[in-house]
Amino acid sequence: MTVLCLVEIADGSVRDASQRALSVATALAGSAGEDVAAAWVGSGEAVSRAELSAAGVGVGYAILLGAGIDYAPLAWARALAGLAGVAGPVSAVVAAATDRGNEVLAHLAAITGQPMAANCVSATRSGPDKIDLVRQRWAGSLLEEADLDSPLALLTVAADAVAAQPEASPARAGEVDVRTYEPELTDGDLLVQATESADRKAGVSLATARVVVGGGRGVGGPDGFAVLEELADLLGGALGVSRVVTSQGWRPHRQQVGQTGTKITPELYLACGISGAIQHMAGCQGAKTIIAINTDPDAPIIAKATYAVIGDLHEVLPALIAALKSANQTS
Repeated sequence: MTVLCLVEIADGSVRDASQRALSVATALAGSAGEDVAAAWVGSGEAVSRAELSAAGVGVGYAILLGAGIDYAPLAWARALAGLAGVAGPVSAVVAAATDRGNEVLAHLAAITGQPMAANCVSATRSGPDKIDLVRQRWAGSLLEEADLDSPLALLTVAADAVAAQPEASPARAGEVDVRTYEPELTDGDLLVQATESADRKAGVSLATARVVVGGGRGVGGPDGFAVLEELADLLGGALGVSRVVTSQGWRPHRQQVGQTGTKITPELYLACGISGAIQHMAGCQGAKTIIAINTDPDAPIIAKATYAVIGDLHEVLPALIAALKSANQTS
């Protein structure tokens, strides 16, 4: 039996969320003595074999959809359905609980008629066609223990609650057998396609950034984000915002952190002028360190922060930027 994991790739590497999904897929396979296989859309050279090997992957499937086709959710799902027969017998298909992962596995559930469990934290085989799950509910505010009974389990993994894979070992790269797979598609499978615009592709991805500088109502307006962008650039990070900022039209929705935005898992989240409503905290609770800068010592985010600076961000951030620039010049 095989556990098949859909991995999303960027610049030749497995995305962070997919690395965490591989952790759950590997643990699930290990609980039943099964193998782990990975699948991605792109060529056989599109992803590092060392990364796959470090995750315990034995076989990788490069899905070839055709020239000019990037993200077509139904086509991706159709390919996974076909792979379930080729790479099989497949007991489970796992993906990261990203926008793409959730959408593709929802299509796969419709194609196969099998149940899908979203936002899983762990999965263990407890019997034939039975998996014990722990998954997030209510935007991660509680964990649910559940059983999934299905000959083909479909799972997405809540990346913010799962440990990342260890560093890849180049010496093990040759252990992965990479094969190509061309699914049989219809025009209907390619009816819906999406691609990222050039401006979204530029810079650091909010979902995978190791440092995120966030701004809320306290920034004051659209012009106030210039200093936050400068700080994010100095730290090699991404800019994130609260929902009120996007509601006001100050920044685009793709930069929103929260329950209805992007869930982030950075090493550092620097939250500036953000009160910390529960919907926002649901999106940043995966951050290892939260530093809050706020004039209100009673703001909810202060109680959740690792460190807090009670002060005006318009005074704190310029001083921080000056210190960083000075440190860079002397180093």
